[in-house]
Amino acid sequence: MTKITLIGSGSLVFTRNLCNDILLAPSLRDCTIMLMDVDPERLDQSRQIVQAMVDHRKLAARVETSMDRKDAVRDASYVITTFQQGGLDAYQLDIEIPQRYGVEQCVGDTLGPGGVFRALRTIPVLTKLCLELDDVAPDSLLLNYVNPMAANCWAVDEATGRPHVGLCHSVQGTSEMLAEWIGVPYEEVTFYCAGINHQAFFLDFRRGAEDLYPLIWGAIDRPEIYGQEPVRIELMKAFGYFVTESSGHASEYVPYFRKSRKMVEEELVPKFTDKVNYWFDYGRTGGYLRHCFHRMQKFQNDFESIIKEPPADVRSHEYGSYIIEAIESNTAIRINGNVPNTDLIENLPRGCCVEVPCLIDGNGIQPTKVGLVPPQLAALNRTNINVQELIVEAALTGDVDAVYHAVTLDPLTAAVCTLPQIRSMVDEMLTAQEQWLPQF
Repeated sequence: MTKITLIGSGSLVFTRNLCNDILLAPSLRDCTIMLMDVDPERLDQSRQIVQAMVDHRKLAARVETSMDRKDAVRDASYVITTFQQGGLDAYQLDIEIPQRYGVEQCVGDTLGPGGVFRALRTIPVLTKLCLELDDVAPDSLLLNYVNPMAANCWAVDEATGRPHVGLCHSVQGTSEMLAEWIGVPYEEVTFYCAGINHQAFFLDFRRGAEDLYPLIWGAIDRPEIYGQEPVRIELMKAFGYFVTESSGHASEYVPYFRKSRKMVEEELVPKFTDKVNYWFDYGRTGGYLRHCFHRMQKFQNDFESIIKEPPADVRSHEYGSYIIEAIESNTAIRINGNVPNTDLIENLPRGCCVEVPCLIDGNGIQPTKVGLVPPQLAALNRTNINVQELIVEAALTGDVDAVYHAVTLDPLTAAVCTLPQIRSMVDEMLTAQEQWLPQF
């Protein structure tokens, strides 16, 4: 029986969806799903949810739990990380402290001061996990869903060299959205997408030999389309290609959209006219944090009814279950994965984490070489990679100066704060989050 361990399975919504995907894969219906979390109540809720899905389908799969991480990963074939170190308490500090200094983050989990500190909390946990895998599950594959994706995966590679792939749903979701915008059935679309996580670009979007980009250029001028993704459309107009991450997120990675609270509320937010952006509260500061609190409360309130609901009978577009199935059954699929840049994208730094097409089969993760991406896209990526490099340096060495350097070079922070303000903000965040930052 293939053993699949989820670290951070108290992430109830994601655990439910991911385990449902696994149980729908024909070759995995007799697997062992091991759930691990530090919160006993949420761990038991996850167990009940997954066991209910197994019972509903009358499968041979086994559901086990443990609060001991090393015990949970012992003899695992696949380890999926979904945890949030520090939980919502730490996340709230990521948003509220920078906001006092004028840094208006909508999500704050990838770049910006919030992304920097989330990585500093997360990387020590990931690297320790990888050392445990070396000891008790040396042949396991790490599937990382934890943000900030690029910094975390870069650190895993640099500190441990463990086989891994970082997984996100932005490529799938964006490609589906673009196909809908232009009225082309998704199954008829082929695309080529590369860059870094949350800032990869669709370099090609086709139906057979037909270039679909002219249709996309035509669609973005329609008000109902523009109101769904105003930031991404403005970035496309500026740089020539469509980016993978949603407008609320994308506005944080560049210095153009969030220079002040007034700019966010009076210029950015009114551009959103479509409710597809409700998760991010139309780009408002702290939008995703509020969504997380709301979702957690709703899940707790509705837990008993959720247990009784029949599980979905179709798999989501998350890559995790498809990767495991492809390796176990030696059936080839293609995904976009986050992997070390071994000259896969030649005009991005070697060793950084890039998001590129990957072949998956019984041989595991096989990234494909992209070559050169358009120079303006590589230049934009490098502004983010600069911060990621310093995050990794800080997290792995405990060098506090590297923390200051990372936040100082962050595009959004630099557009808002003076150097003394940045130092004061970082000092405040280091003090407030001391309990989750053992390396300092």
